[in-house]
Amino acid sequence: MARRLAYLGPPGTYSEEAALLYDCDAELVAAASLPGVIDSLHIGEADEGIVPIENSLEGAVTFTADLLIHETQFKIKSELVLPIHHCLFAKEGTDLDAIEVVYSHPQSLGQCRDYLRRRFPDATRMPSLSNSAAVGEMVDSELNAVAIAGKRAASFFDVQIIDESVEDNHSNATRFIVLASEDGAPTGNDKTSICFHFDADRPGSLVGVLMEFSDRGINLNKIESRPTRLSLGRYFFLADIEGHHEDEEVRHALEAIAEKASTMKVLGSYPKFMSE
Repeated sequence: MARRLAYLGPPGTYSEEAALLYDCDAELVAAASLPGVIDSLHIGEADEGIVPIENSLEGAVTFTADLLIHETQFKIKSELVLPIHHCLFAKEGTDLDAIEVVYSHPQSLGQCRDYLRRRFPDATRMPSLSNSAAVGEMVDSELNAVAIAGKRAASFFDVQIIDESVEDNHSNATRFIVLASEDGAPTGNDKTSICFHFDADRPGSLVGVLMEFSDRGINLNKIESRPTRLSLGRYFFLADIEGHHEDEEVRHALEAIAEKASTMKVLGSYPKFMSE
């Protein structure tokens, strides 16, 4: 039986492309928003969900990071990296010298910032819930408008591709994670994602946590912070480390961190993505 895989829809988004890369035989369940992907898991419409977590140009997808910290107990079971190449879309007959609005997802608008500044310096940037939705909004708009999305979106709308690879950096890529009720089994080539925070702001608190990794020879791949939502100046830290939470050294490090931090949550262990 095919797995049911929720993604940020509608069809034609990069999330759909990532879902097909992850499992081309999955039964895809389109969600209207990133929280909607999580909701699909909670109510049993999907077995797993795929969401973007970071981009090579714009950094963390903060909406996803906040969902992992505050909104869900589902675990990361897999990751994959999708190259991102944006196209500029317009309706037939659009006057490209008088563009009023550019529709796209906020991350994509940021990834094409320089291109848009050069080509449409006076156009309003209009954020959309997804790139594919942006094309639909452009089609429905009565304004002189264009949209930025992936090439796949052309399969679902009566639009023209005006320009390809309009991202500011052609090595642009987005990392996606797959969420499920259980994380991945150890493979010997794994990553673990965690989050933690401290109630008191004391010198050396963060260093003390990081030393638990370095003293055991555990490599830290990434660390970033997000507001706790409790008070200004208080943060959750999100970290990616090498190894699986069942590995002995990683397990000991996480146990020590749980004693030092006010809150510590293992977001999941999963195989490192290996491009073919």
